[in-house]
Amino acid sequence: MGQSLVYKILASHVVDGKIASGQPIGIVIDQTLTQDATGTTAFLLFESMGTATAKTKLSVSYIDHNLAGFGPENHNDHLYLQTIAAKAGLYLSRAGNGICHQVHLERFAKPGLTLLGSDSHTPTCGGIGALAIGAGGLDVAAAMAGGPFYLTCPKVLGVKLTGKLGNWVAAKDIILKLLGQLTTKGNVNWAVEYFGEGASTLSVPQRATITNMGAELGVTTSIFASDEETKKFFVAQKREKDYQPLTADPDAEYDRIVEINLAELQPMAACPSSPDNVKPITEIAGIQTGQVVIGSCTNSSFADLMMVARVLKGRCINNMVEFAIAPGSRQVLNNLAENGALSDTISAGARILELGCGPCIGQGLSPANGVVSLRTFNRNFPGRSGTTNDQVYLVSPETAVASALTGRITDPRDLPKLLGIEYPKIEIPDEFTINDNMIEKPLTEEEAAKVKVMRGPTIVVPQMAPSLPQQLQGQVLIKCGDKITTDHIMPAGRYLKLRSNVPEYAKVVFNCYNEQGKPTFAGRCLELKAKGIAGIIVAGKSYGQGSSREHAALCPMYLGVRAVIAKSIERIHKANLINFCIVPIEFAKPADYDKIKTEDLLQIDNLLKAIEHSDEVKIIDASNSFEFAGKLTLSARDREILLSAGLLNYTRKKVNE
Repeated sequence: MGQSLVYKILASHVVDGKIASGQPIGIVIDQTLTQDATGTTAFLLFESMGTATAKTKLSVSYIDHNLAGFGPENHNDHLYLQTIAAKAGLYLSRAGNGICHQVHLERFAKPGLTLLGSDSHTPTCGGIGALAIGAGGLDVAAAMAGGPFYLTCPKVLGVKLTGKLGNWVAAKDIILKLLGQLTTKGNVNWAVEYFGEGASTLSVPQRATITNMGAELGVTTSIFASDEETKKFFVAQKREKDYQPLTADPDAEYDRIVEINLAELQPMAACPSSPDNVKPITEIAGIQTGQVVIGSCTNSSFADLMMVARVLKGRCINNMVEFAIAPGSRQVLNNLAENGALSDTISAGARILELGCGPCIGQGLSPANGVVSLRTFNRNFPGRSGTTNDQVYLVSPETAVASALTGRITDPRDLPKLLGIEYPKIEIPDEFTINDNMIEKPLTEEEAAKVKVMRGPTIVVPQMAPSLPQQLQGQVLIKCGDKITTDHIMPAGRYLKLRSNVPEYAKVVFNCYNEQGKPTFAGRCLELKAKGIAGIIVAGKSYGQGSSREHAALCPMYLGVRAVIAKSIERIHKANLINFCIVPIEFAKPADYDKIKTEDLLQIDNLLKAIEHSDEVKIIDASNSFEFAGKLTLSARDREILLSAGLLNYTRKKVNE
């Protein structure tokens, strides 16, 4: 049997291990991307490794998350990132140039190359045939320093697309359909590869929407072939030299195949409050909505916003709807401005937001209490919008703009009948207007040597992880349920500006569980830490899903958390726990989860020996006098990292060797 595209690219980059599903492998990373919410810590850790310049073919630092600047913290970060990028030989995409995934797709990503990003939606660039993977910032820092990236070689799910999308049905509906089938749980160490005649009908922006939200499935990456549609996109970007055709073998073997007939799809929505709570729009049509936001790295392309502008032309949004758009890049905004589409959108009543992540990460435009908000984003975890008990639906731009006009959730296929609006067919221009003057290029070695790195007082170098003890004694600080996201662990929104200062940011770990008048999670952790008692987190299935934010491991490590015991742990978060020397343990018998209570005292004897040699560890619940077994699903490298007190110490040791 032939090779899948995923395995072809992995095979051409592997430097350690064997390409076979379930096996640990190390691969060379061609490109990296970081963004300001994770990048500051990543670069502080990169500096700690003692490497002067990035060793990758290309690395880009983006500023796209913390843009508003309430207080000095955000601008302090921007200046640090600008100067460290210049010092280390990176490209820098300045604030205002756009969202990292949209800009990287437009200007840097190439078919067949590996891309590692400190953002879980890095697989967006799989839309042009790159093998793009999200990871924690420390893993990205190690890749910039020249080290391979280690992962479990994934199984490959082939998604065969047949037919062609009907009018008003969007790429967003394809990935929502798949999320409804596969859910956000149970897909760790899988990759998704789209193929078939239906795949060839999709444009690069459509493909990028689908690979972007593969992150919500919890898979390692998602990818499309590089074909004539890809070439068309590269030509329009004036990057034809970067194009190469790339596809799976005709007889490629997949571990599983799912088939979706595009002609049978209908508009869908992810209902509150999970991306896999998917229903057809026909089942929820008529629900009153008070807010519609179009944008994010999922649906902020030129094609998406041109469709919105065509529908809005000469019309006005419903007077009870707050409506806003956030173009994904300055290129998109420039082109909309030049062809008049921006004017049409503004005239209809749209608010134009800054070119960044904004409301998708809780940075503004939080909906009012009790108001339904329709968003073209990728996540609707509870409270992510910045409003407690929010009612956020994830929809396509087509459904979003239809609902903005009517004030109710509306099937866009009804627009011809309701408002006399015919479906606008949008073509990607033969050539985009391109202006890269907000992308700073790498300096020469001589120029870089003269750069002084600017470190504001709000930027604090993260502490090193302490070594693990042979006998771990700890208290269960919190017992969580299933599908705990990194948003639950480390809130974003107004707290995001604290990410460069771990001691301050750590104060809001598990903030959503803190009760007024009672000690906070952080306070209880620090009290135990002062007594020499470790903190332990107990959780259900899919602990740590969502964003790649390594602070969800880094801040608990700072507070004294030494182990997480869960029914299952998501890929990126598990890697981050290991990187910061928190032991990831899974229940051998899930039923044992029910026996444990908050504040139970747990003990693990011979922990270091277990990490070194065993796949199982015995845990004693001293409070309830029972024992249970935990699984240590670790590669040899994972074990060595834990025994070295984290990835930073491990990397330093390797460099010295």
